[in-house]
Amino acid sequence: MAATKKAVLGPLVGAVDQGTSSTRFLVFNSKTAELLSHHQVEIKQEFPREGWVEQDPKEILQSVYECIEKTCEKLGQLNIDISNIKAIGVSNQRETTVVWDKLTGEPLYNAVVWLDLRTQSTVENLSKRIPGNNNFVKSKTGLPLSTYFSAVKLRWLLDNVRKVQKAVEEDRALFGTIDSWLIWSLTGGANGGVHCTDVTNASRTMLFNIHSLEWDKELCEFFEIPMKVLPNVRSSSEIYGLMKAGALEGVPISGCLGDQSAALVGQMCFQDGQAKNTYGTGCFLLCNTGRKCVFSEHGLLTTVAYKLGRDKPVYYALEGSVAIAGAVIRWLRDNLGIIQTSEEIEKLAKEVGTSYGCYFVPAFSGLYAPYWEPSARGIICGLTQFTNKCHIAFAALEAVCFQTREILDAMNRDCGIPLSHLQVDGGMTNNKILMQLQADILYIPVVKPSMPETTALGAAMAAGAAEGVGVWSLEPEDLSAVTMERFEPQINAEESEIRYSTWKKAVMKSMGWVTTQSSESGDPSIFCSLPLGFFIVSSMVMLIGARYISGIP
Repeated sequence: MAATKKAVLGPLVGAVDQGTSSTRFLVFNSKTAELLSHHQVEIKQEFPREGWVEQDPKEILQSVYECIEKTCEKLGQLNIDISNIKAIGVSNQRETTVVWDKLTGEPLYNAVVWLDLRTQSTVENLSKRIPGNNNFVKSKTGLPLSTYFSAVKLRWLLDNVRKVQKAVEEDRALFGTIDSWLIWSLTGGANGGVHCTDVTNASRTMLFNIHSLEWDKELCEFFEIPMKVLPNVRSSSEIYGLMKAGALEGVPISGCLGDQSAALVGQMCFQDGQAKNTYGTGCFLLCNTGRKCVFSEHGLLTTVAYKLGRDKPVYYALEGSVAIAGAVIRWLRDNLGIIQTSEEIEKLAKEVGTSYGCYFVPAFSGLYAPYWEPSARGIICGLTQFTNKCHIAFAALEAVCFQTREILDAMNRDCGIPLSHLQVDGGMTNNKILMQLQADILYIPVVKPSMPETTALGAAMAAGAAEGVGVWSLEPEDLSAVTMERFEPQINAEESEIRYSTWKKAVMKSMGWVTTQSSESGDPSIFCSLPLGFFIVSSMVMLIGARYISGIP
């Protein structure tokens, strides 16, 4: 049997998929796109103050090495020769900001995660300097001024962390998003590591001109970012350098895409108008707009989709970004303790089959698209004595679907041609109740590939197709057919609209909870809202003694 398996294998391609919640390494057959083996490690998130989200860059790097080693061991057990791995692609959580010492390879501070809100006062101060009739930040970057993007995170590090300031003064500091940190480290680190990023990740920094495809001097001056710390910008598919350690030493790293662009490629959305929605920590709907930048009138972002080769054209996308999707399930597990594993959410939701009028707006980091409202905070409303943890679990799943409906509606208005179906991917798509809810709330079919690891697949495709590697053809006739699972709407359109309009009422109630005060030091007093837990506890006090609620700690 092993001999048969080896006989059908073509060249293999590996993919690092470094997300907010976990790191994975996956290996694909480049001729069939079959996933052969993988390994996953959960990543810790640190919350040192309210609204702050950090991760340890060294833990992230170590998790990548661990995933590569464990996957190679698993391939060995399958009698698959790891020397068949011809290239490695990198896909990563975007915007998350790292600054490190190029002489020692040591991070100078924790990674400031894309969800982090500490820069709200910085954003408010900067926004006062943008002329109302000339939003040059948005026209050059496609992005609104927001805590979401890297420039303001880097500005905060430069203002508040002495080790970072000193390293910049002494020309030792390097900045990068997670892709840059990983590629630099994997290709040698302090001993000749390659300091680069790709166009998709660069386009999420607010420092990159998406028209000229270069770091923008005016933007760097506006944010007061020294350009010498920035990585070189490359295409998404070319050889950046070779692995310098571990089981895959000598293998080229030749693909790099921000996770949502990687999923767009992995879903093979190469045509103008094709779209996909990825359900991960957040939720991200991208629509390929071809070689032209389309600027949204309805709260969406304009971003670089991919550039698959140095001499290949750049493609753009419209993007709807939702901060909290899978993260709400993790919150129910880790903060409320009403589930022990993320998979239990489906079982709880299935027990009741309804939220019984309970609505959950998980605006833990404010609201992203289409509102861009940093003052919002999470609320659960519509509670009664009958509400129990199953209803709250169901409401959490519905929240993911309602947020997707909001960005899909905005996408349809911007594009003018409503999507006839929604292609989906990401870890949450294994939840069949979520997928059926999504079809019901959108009132269009939801189509899921049988192999949901499209983010890693996209990174592998970019790596395998790179010049000098050439083991993966991206020609339409060569792309493997993908089997799909289809979810059709099962409720009537009127019921779908009623549920959606009630959700919109809940969203309005979530806004305006935070009042910010300008703070140069990042004092937590700028986040003087009551946390979501307060509203839950207040509601629970009224429900003490109700036997239906007894399952909630």
